[in-house]
Amino acid sequence: MTASPHPAGPTPNRLGLLLAAFTALPVRLRGGRVGRGVRIWPSASFRGDARRISLEAGSRVGPRVVLAANLGGHIRIGRHCDLHDGAILMAYGGEISLGDRCSVNPYCVLYGHGGLTIGSQVRIAAHVVMIPANHQTSETGVPIMDQGLSAEGITIEDDVWIGAGARILDGCTIGRGAVVAAGAVVTTDVEPFSIVGGVPARKLRTRVPAQPAEDSGTKTVFRQ
Repeated sequence: MTASPHPAGPTPNRLGLLLAAFTALPVRLRGGRVGRGVRIWPSASFRGDARRISLEAGSRVGPRVVLAANLGGHIRIGRHCDLHDGAILMAYGGEISLGDRCSVNPYCVLYGHGGLTIGSQVRIAAHVVMIPANHQTSETGVPIMDQGLSAEGITIEDDVWIGAGARILDGCTIGRGAVVAAGAVVTTDVEPFSIVGGVPARKLRTRVPAQPAEDSGTKTVFRQ
């Protein structure tokens, strides 16, 4: 008897069990809003009142993802979003809202404090941190941990790409179609369709093609 040219795979029954485990919703999420076709990895963690968490149709929650609304607030994930391994979304009494077709890649940290609003078709690379809050530091005689927080909120408009390891700080708006380079620290607003990078981030160039100069009717003479 000759060996099969294909390596042995799971039997149909075992494969069915694996698929069932991947698509099953944890009991602790029941009561939350879950759209059609949502897939949740069994090791994902949901904290707090499930009614504060919503996942729209077609979204996927990967291994060891944390969605936490145990300190109040809400988390809303739009349609066909991907939350990849180890991403952490914690509302902290505010709201985290993602539009449709967004990706949050491995080990991102997104907080909600003063509000984190993310539009549609936004790419968020691995290890990005977004924190819509700051510690108060004005009182030198009081420990920083006892001075409370300020929280203005962060807005990320549609079709933005945020590179790996970037930090987005409180009070910033990143305009539509912008690109944030890997490792950038964004402390001010970013213009639509611009590319920013550095610490702190500054504008490097625009994605908008330069407009050709209008013909003035004069001729340019080239001399050798």
